[in-house]
Amino acid sequence: MDVVSGLLDGPRARDAFLLRSHLRAPWGMRIEDEAPLTIVPVLRGAAWVGPDGTGDDGGTTVEAGDVVLLRGPEHYVVADSPQTAPTVVVGPSDQCRAIDGGPSPMTVFGVRSWGNDLDGETVIITGTYPLDGAVGRRLLRVLPHRVVLRRGDVDPTLVDLLAREVVQDLPGQESVLDRLLDLLLITCLRAWLDHPQGPGWYRADADPAVGTALRLIHHDPARPWTVDGLAREVGLSRAAFARRFTGLVGEPPMAYLTGWRLDLAADMLLADEAATLSSVARAVGYASPFALSAAFKRVRGVSPAEHRRRAA
Repeated sequence: MDVVSGLLDGPRARDAFLLRSHLRAPWGMRIEDEAPLTIVPVLRGAAWVGPDGTGDDGGTTVEAGDVVLLRGPEHYVVADSPQTAPTVVVGPSDQCRAIDGGPSPMTVFGVRSWGNDLDGETVIITGTYPLDGAVGRRLLRVLPHRVVLRRGDVDPTLVDLLAREVVQDLPGQESVLDRLLDLLLITCLRAWLDHPQGPGWYRADADPAVGTALRLIHHDPARPWTVDGLAREVGLSRAAFARRFTGLVGEPPMAYLTGWRLDLAADMLLADEAATLSSVARAVGYASPFALSAAFKRVRGVSPAEHRRRAA
C-alpha cells in the first residue's frame, strides 16, 4: 500500500447524507451539523461559502464546476452572497429550521431534493460524511478548514454522475451514492494534494528513500521497525535517513510509525466488535495488549476500551 492509498483509505461513506438544493437569491443557510467532512459541488450558478454570514472575511465565492471540501466540526454558512444573512439552520441529524426557530422555509421537491425554487439559478449538492475513521483523521488533520477546487481540477463526469444519481430511488441506491461520494472525495483530495500547499507526506511519497520507508511501514506495521532497520532498507545511514524523513514528512520516523499503528488499532477496534485487544496489538506491532493500551492512552488520551465505548 502506498502512502496515499493508506491515508485515503478512510473516511468511507456509510449512509452518507446527500441533498440536491435548488436555490433562488436571496438565500442563506447556516450549517451546524458538525460533520467531520462535507463535499459541496456547484452544479449551476454561484454560492458564497464562509465562516459566518456577516461579511466576506475568510469566505470564498464558488461557481458552476467548482467543488468545496469543508472540514468539521466548525460551523459555516452557504449563501448567495456574503451580505445575505442566513434564514435556515441545518443541525445534527439533518434537522432543519428557520433561523427564528420556526419551520424551515425550504420545500422538499422530491427524492433528496429541496430548496426555495425548483427553477432557481443556483443548484448545489451537499454530501456529508457523518463519521470518520482514525486513519481518515490523519488526512483530516492536515486538510484546511475549507478547500476550493476550481473547474477543471476535478473530472466533471463524476460530478454529473453524482448529480443524476442523487435524485434516483432505485434498489441499492444508498450503496451507489456512498461509492460515488467516495470516488469524488478521493479525486478531490488527489487534486488538492497535487497543489503546493499539500502536506509533506504526499511529496515524500515520491522520494526514493522516504517513499519506500513509508510504504514499508504501511504494508507491514506489525514488523518491529527501528530507525536503523528502515535506514538499511532504503540504503541510507541512520542519521541521513532520520533527517530526510523528518524534513519531508514533518515528524520523525518512529513518531510516524506510532501514529500509524495507533490509528490502525483505533479503526480495528471499531470495525470488529469481536476483535480482542491482544489480536489488535499483534496486528499493529505491539508485543502485548498492555503495551498497546499504554501507548494508546498516552497518545490519544483514552484507553482502547474507552475509545470503543465513546464510539458506541
